[in-house]
Amino acid sequence: MKDLIFYNTLTRKKEKFIPIKKGEVGIYSCGPTVYWYQHIGNLRTYIFSDILKRILQYNGYKVKQIINITDVGHLTSDADSGEDKMEKAASKEGKNASEIAEYYFDIFHSDLKKLNISEPNKWTKATEYIKEQIELISKLEKKGFTYKTSDGIYFDSSKFKGYGKLANLENVKLLAGKRINLGEKKNKTDFALWKFSNPNEQRQQEWKSPWGIGFPGWHIECSAMSMKYLGETFDIHTGGQDHIPIHHTNEIAQSEASTGKKFVNYWMHGAFLVNQEGKKVSKSTGGLLTITELEEQGYKSEHYRYFCLLTHYKKPLIFNFDNLDSAKVAYEKTKRKIGDLRKLHYKGEDKTSEYSEMFLEAINDDLNISKAIQIFLKALEDINFDSIKKIKLLEKFDEVLGLGVSEMKELKLSLPKEVKSLIEQREKLRTEKKWAESDIIRNQIKDLGFLIEDKPEGIRVEKI
Repeated sequence: MKDLIFYNTLTRKKEKFIPIKKGEVGIYSCGPTVYWYQHIGNLRTYIFSDILKRILQYNGYKVKQIINITDVGHLTSDADSGEDKMEKAASKEGKNASEIAEYYFDIFHSDLKKLNISEPNKWTKATEYIKEQIELISKLEKKGFTYKTSDGIYFDSSKFKGYGKLANLENVKLLAGKRINLGEKKNKTDFALWKFSNPNEQRQQEWKSPWGIGFPGWHIECSAMSMKYLGETFDIHTGGQDHIPIHHTNEIAQSEASTGKKFVNYWMHGAFLVNQEGKKVSKSTGGLLTITELEEQGYKSEHYRYFCLLTHYKKPLIFNFDNLDSAKVAYEKTKRKIGDLRKLHYKGEDKTSEYSEMFLEAINDDLNISKAIQIFLKALEDINFDSIKKIKLLEKFDEVLGLGVSEMKELKLSLPKEVKSLIEQREKLRTEKKWAESDIIRNQIKDLGFLIEDKPEGIRVEKI
């Protein structure tokens, strides 16, 4: 078995993966704040974590994955100010916060199924783990890492040695300066662990705590829930690269301050989906699309998954419809060829071992899926590779790719009577070697929306 190599954001280099417990891997993947639809940029991150999980399983590991659902405490500003996103959405839509959370989670969950993203072992909702979050804050308080302000309990980042190591932040730049308006914060990077309810506002989500009625900060939920199910130190934490400087940096600080142990061994982050100008596709910058909106424009979720697999997870992925169209064409062509392969039983060489080795080398080199796709296609096109063994191997590769190879069957095309008649006329002209006339018929068939291709085994017709 070839070594698994991952790029570790914490060390800024590729490292050999060594699990804490032999044969088992614990993964925590940051989930969505369920106050709105998840756009295709968000969903790229979940495709990345799904590929990671599949590769680990392909290598024989038993994987335990936890994905959280943020349904409280995520403020509209990462600087611990602004409205709670859930409360704001509930007020705007005239629903209660739990209804908002359930509605948008159901849509998100449906999108994951469409994209063939596997289920985690457990979904953890922040509102169901308030007790664990309060306990963790109390532990930090006892160890002297917290202080109280008029609006909440804060983590004192200056007391945690190595704060910002994930993002390579320089501590000298983190301390309070004369020109920084910190309010009651001691340091620029201090963050809320517990926020007090504003007595002048009515909240739907608030709980009693040792410090007063309020709600947890955004970061504390991930530490509390990940450690509950994966232990105080676990193998892999994933998320989007936007989480590195604040959310994941704060997770490390509060977790390691509370336990005195290393929080996570391998941090892995997916790059942004960007527009043609290289700007991140997001709700704030506009131009975002959901899977449903792509479907309304004639694309399938499989097309978007395939599109994502063609670029390494650590590289920005440029989204435009020309690029998506190219991925769509490539996917449909692959689907057609696999369908054809299932009806063509020909003997050939057994190249299973050869291609398996190349495929494993690619996926184990920091999830090099774009290269793995090339190997997949090379095997598909190899006319000397025994057809039965080839199909079996492609289905094996699809345990990682998740493209639905086992469902790719020979397509039965329904042809209009006019097209059938033209095909018969063309075949007659070809037998009479009237090539120019037959080409005219071919163009007439194309104008009706069908392509005709001459193969050694006969003609092939497909819809444009």
